[in-house]
Amino acid sequence: MNLSRSSFYYTPGKKRPANPDQALKKAVEAICLEYSRYGYRRVTAQLHRQGWEVNHKKVLKIMRANDLLCRPRKRRWVRTTDSNHPFPLYPNLMKDCPLTTINQAWVADITYIRLVSSFVYLAVLMDAYSRKIIGYAVSPSLQARLTLEALEMALIQRRPPSGCIHHSDRGVQYASWEYVQKLKEHHLQISMSRRGNPYDNAMAESFMKTLKNEDVYLWEYRTMKDTQQRLPYFIEEVYNQKRLHSSLGYRPPNEFEAISSQTLNTLFPCPSL
Repeated sequence: MNLSRSSFYYTPGKKRPANPDQALKKAVEAICLEYSRYGYRRVTAQLHRQGWEVNHKKVLKIMRANDLLCRPRKRRWVRTTDSNHPFPLYPNLMKDCPLTTINQAWVADITYIRLVSSFVYLAVLMDAYSRKIIGYAVSPSLQARLTLEALEMALIQRRPPSGCIHHSDRGVQYASWEYVQKLKEHHLQISMSRRGNPYDNAMAESFMKTLKNEDVYLWEYRTMKDTQQRLPYFIEEVYNQKRLHSSLGYRPPNEFEAISSQTLNTLFPCPSL
């Protein structure tokens, strides 16, 4: 009769069972649509948070088959650190410092953002323990006021305890008299990277790379207004609130800080009055 076996055994009105792989594929595509620069391990972690039981090998296979793997793009590097200045330098206090709580150490850095016909500059401060961005500022110039605005935002938000480490590179913006005085006023310990060592400030530099790959290049910032509108959203709503960090057990910084706070309250409860 020239019928296939499946047609011969077909029963009218009988629904075929749902294909779990198809549902998994749609879940992977949805994550990649929201976080277009996620690798397969972060996608796997996000699936686990959504209740899926799947390993990273299967996720990699699905992403590779559907062309969902992100490809890094190389960009021309622009120098933002000027360490040739007359201001005092400070030793690296982060080298042998185990991180155990928030506001123990902050790391600072500056990067550029390329617009259509110019550059703007971004200064950030990150809590080294939770990887949360706690202060940031944008400016069309590299003057010291840029880093001071980011620092003032962090001081207002966090009110750090005496002895908190402030770590940065040796750039003039961080070594300037005004900036150092502000750190001393709030009893922060000053720490700086060693000369020519890119690993001493790797946490902050990693954030800058994430910011550019996952937002700046995708949205193609064109004007200062674009920058002022998009940056706060990415930092506060995406990076701090949603983006999974492998160093935090694939949790966002806000969630990691909340869990850490609950753990401390359990171990050291406040005495009853």
